[in-house]
Amino acid sequence: MMKYSDITVSDSIKYVGVNDYDLDLFEGQYIIPNGVAYNSYVIFDEKIAVMDTVDKRACSEWLENLEAELGARVPDYLVVQHMEPDHAASIQVLAEKYPDMEIVGNVKTFAMIERFFDIDLSGRKVTVSEGDTLSLGKHNLTFVMAPMIHWPEVMLTYESSEKVLFSADAFGKFGALDTDEDWACEARRYYFNIVGKYGAQVQALLKKAAALDISIICPLHGPVLKENLGYYINLYDIWSSYRPEQEGVFIAYASIYGNTKAGVEFLADELRERGVKVAVSDLSRDDWAEAVEDAFKYDRLVVASPTYDGGIFTSVHEFIEHLKAKTYRNRRVAIIENGTWAPMAGKKIRAEFEAMKDIEIIEPVVTINSAVKAETKEALSKLADAIAAAK
Repeated sequence: MMKYSDITVSDSIKYVGVNDYDLDLFEGQYIIPNGVAYNSYVIFDEKIAVMDTVDKRACSEWLENLEAELGARVPDYLVVQHMEPDHAASIQVLAEKYPDMEIVGNVKTFAMIERFFDIDLSGRKVTVSEGDTLSLGKHNLTFVMAPMIHWPEVMLTYESSEKVLFSADAFGKFGALDTDEDWACEARRYYFNIVGKYGAQVQALLKKAAALDISIICPLHGPVLKENLGYYINLYDIWSSYRPEQEGVFIAYASIYGNTKAGVEFLADELRERGVKVAVSDLSRDDWAEAVEDAFKYDRLVVASPTYDGGIFTSVHEFIEHLKAKTYRNRRVAIIENGTWAPMAGKKIRAEFEAMKDIEIIEPVVTINSAVKAETKEALSKLADAIAAAK
């Protein structure tokens, strides 16, 4: 397992975060098979600033890491960028351990601290707003407000001497820091499910970041980013403007007795024969958060559902609700329904997507009448033509 000391920021900025390998669900709903990192940093100068705390699950280990770096010194400031408990749960512990340490936050930060903790911070609050600065000596902190990314109190901190952006949850990802995996995959799943609703706010933040000379990004989850920063920033620009990242088709389906699945498999083969990249997910079995990620990744979506209780099958309906919540838009969507006596799923799926912004329905909507027959395959082949042409 990776030690905190294996993570390098700079000679003056130390990583003191913790890997959590045992948490099964992030925010009580997102599967994290490779765990998650709670990142925290310390800036050493004439004065010392701790940048955020960690989840209560990791508090003891975090304090050990922090004390190992501090030695005989004590922190002058705790900068609180985000009050979500996976980053802020240890505020009271640290404040009580170092009673002379001041707490840096904005007005909304301190309102939330009062709700989460029973602690008197009289005389210890440093309240900052957009563009305010705090000097530690050679290191100078500038505070950048980032409301609704993804809580209203969120702020980022730019350290100008080493050109470091402490980015709160922005540019974060799932996975412990010693996980060997592609950054974009789990960062994308993290972004669209955690932050995705707030694309306009992320766009506003990116405009602020463009005015900064950034060499290092220190997020609250995931690795410290030091190289090819344009790659990460460009992905955030694509994601937050709801532009497709890749040309291709994501097929999201559910099947009760295998007939809808058979139709999906036939359509997927037809699309591949036409040179179209295809990804497929069984919404009743696969990770729904990954399905949301893939729906945003590709420029086209196929939703296939049996009719169930006169409507959309449960897992498909839940998937569509997640897309709505995350502001799904700017895509082309094809629909397949199945039904034996009164197919209704297609009509209701269409209504759901037509209520979203910038969604184009690819015609025709295909109905599987119970099982896939020759006429069904003919209809699916025509749909494949229409999907392949809808670029």
